[in-house]
Amino acid sequence: MRNMKNILITGGSRGIGKAIALSLASPETTLYINYAGNTEKAEQTKQEIEEIGGRCVLVQADLQKENCAALIKQTVPEADILILNASLQYRKKWMDITIEEFDRQINCNLRSSLLLMQQYLPGMIKKGWGRVITIGSVQEAKPHPDMLVYSSSKAALTLMARSLALQVADTGVTINSVAPGVIDTDRNTDALSDPAYEAAVKAKIPMGYIGKPRDCAGIVTALCTDACQYITGQNIFADGGMSIR
Repeated sequence: MRNMKNILITGGSRGIGKAIALSLASPETTLYINYAGNTEKAEQTKQEIEEIGGRCVLVQADLQKENCAALIKQTVPEADILILNASLQYRKKWMDITIEEFDRQINCNLRSSLLLMQQYLPGMIKKGWGRVITIGSVQEAKPHPDMLVYSSSKAALTLMARSLALQVADTGVTINSVAPGVIDTDRNTDALSDPAYEAAVKAKIPMGYIGKPRDCAGIVTALCTDACQYITGQNIFADGGMSIR
């Protein structure tokens, strides 16, 4: 934990990102929580982090924008740990996807991740220690028919992480991916409110239940520590076994 001084989490104000932030919070660590627009949720997350003794700085930036990484760098000059969690998805049939919707998802889910790694990886390499964790999706293995671009962007992000992990493997920096399954977050609330749909989803999960954000936070936290310093370039599914069925 000695090197975990500055942690940047994109999309860290809710859902999986929030659970990761709460898991990593400590008096010795400053958590930089990036969020796009919901200031109320961001402030609530900040308060919860501070209530358990953590330090938190909110960083508002829209990851769909080309200048997002440079803007974040103004508030977060260096990061020991970079957790690329933010994402955007549209549920639509493939024939109905617009160019604008395609660009928004690719820019948020993939391009911003490269831009942020370009900003923060050099500093990690110079110090000889760093952690980058990308948050993917079980859809890399089990693509949802109504989320073509989202699943494609997550698969590309994981491949990007693997490629970079190989390139920096001898620098003290590890880069890994965590691929959540179906997680009980506000993003899935509407869909899972349909009992028939919820039952169909659970039937695809060998463990038989829908995960909680904390089920992803544990493995992310472990990958940040020196206990996992010999792990790099890996994609770990936190999905109740969904990817192997």
